[in-house]
Amino acid sequence: MSKPWAKAPSPCIGVCKFRAEGDACIGCFMTKPEKKRFKRLDKKPKKKAFFRALVARLTERGRLSRWERVYRRKCDKKAVPCPLDRI
Repeated sequence: MSKPWAKAPSPCIGVCKFRAEGDACIGCFMTKPEKKRFKRLDKKPKKKAFFRALVARLTERGRLSRWERVYRRKCDKKAVPCPLDRI
């Protein structure tokens, strides 16, 4: 059985544009510190919690559907299971 959390790609979708210092990226809505922190997450519960919080933020701002579509395509390109199916 594959482990979607072990190989979960970064939620970054390659837009990486910030309007102001401390703001979230307009593509993935992660801040710069969150992008760095994701790379260090190694346990399933931590990654799962990170994705849940990000999905909630994207939903709140009405950006979930676009981000999810691009992120799923990223997972497909990397040939890894999409962790969104497990949160």
